[in-house]
Amino acid sequence: MAERRPETSAPIVLTTGEPAGIGPDLVVQLLQQPLPGSFCVVTDPTLLLERARAIGLDLEEVEGGVAGPGGHLGVVPVLLRAPCSPGRLDTANAGHVLEMLTHAVEGCLAGRYTAMVTGPVQKSLINDAGHVFTGHTEFIAERCGIEQPVMMLATDAMRVALVTCHLPLAEVAVSITQETLAAVLRIVAHDMSRWFGFNAPVLGVCGLNPHAGESGHLGTEEIEVIDPVISKLRSEGLELVGPLPADTAFTARQLADLDVVVAMYHDQGLPVIKHHGFGEVVNITLGLPIVRTSVDHGTALDLAGSGRAEVSSLRAAIRMAERMTRGI
Repeated sequence: MAERRPETSAPIVLTTGEPAGIGPDLVVQLLQQPLPGSFCVVTDPTLLLERARAIGLDLEEVEGGVAGPGGHLGVVPVLLRAPCSPGRLDTANAGHVLEMLTHAVEGCLAGRYTAMVTGPVQKSLINDAGHVFTGHTEFIAERCGIEQPVMMLATDAMRVALVTCHLPLAEVAVSITQETLAAVLRIVAHDMSRWFGFNAPVLGVCGLNPHAGESGHLGTEEIEVIDPVISKLRSEGLELVGPLPADTAFTARQLADLDVVVAMYHDQGLPVIKHHGFGEVVNITLGLPIVRTSVDHGTALDLAGSGRAEVSSLRAAIRMAERMTRGI
């Protein structure tokens, strides 16, 4: 698909995710303070009004959207399939969630939106409803015609990208091939330049095994897969460091020389960055022709409708989307 930068005059579109979760709460809370930019939300407006009443915050329906003390937010209506109560999942509303996402992706591809920011979804519910759904990353990539999306979580001070994403641990090693790894590293390097303004980003590449394989004594993937790919891509001009033992890749001394760490699997890298900045971490999908960011947390069903959900990650995701559209 042809690469182009979106029109920054268009709004960012926000999806509220699982209606029984905290996504609607976060949008209501967002509207209590001055809005952090030009954006609209695709959701059921009645859901927002009901959630506002549940958590005791001001929100009213106005022409074309909703309004709170912080301003007016345009709403693209995608109606619930069934009544929704905070914290109570209903598979009937899986179609509502997927329709919101589809609208946002298609709008970004058409240039009606400059970026999309997604609220948390309940993957198990969508699958229980009969839809094959691995996650936002894969769903959005498929609709963009992209075979190799890359998940990256980021704060202002740290970035962690993944070679494999939502896989059982038993399937990770066999899924890391030279072709897959090379594709991921090229995407990360390219998008660090395209969306974040790095001229020659430095990527730290983790090993798969403890101690990066200990010269083959603790596994051979570093020798057979990771090292050859690093050597090849260095010859193409990419700035790569590794394979790095994952237990030292995230030390302050090592991170000082890196722009992004590329971890081999989900729980090798993400616990570190979430510990580093939970609540300010943003989930970013690389390799797409559009900008997509998301919160760093789940649906928090136990907090839905309580007024205790924290809106900081949503604000961070919106700020990150704005920065990416400007390439800084």
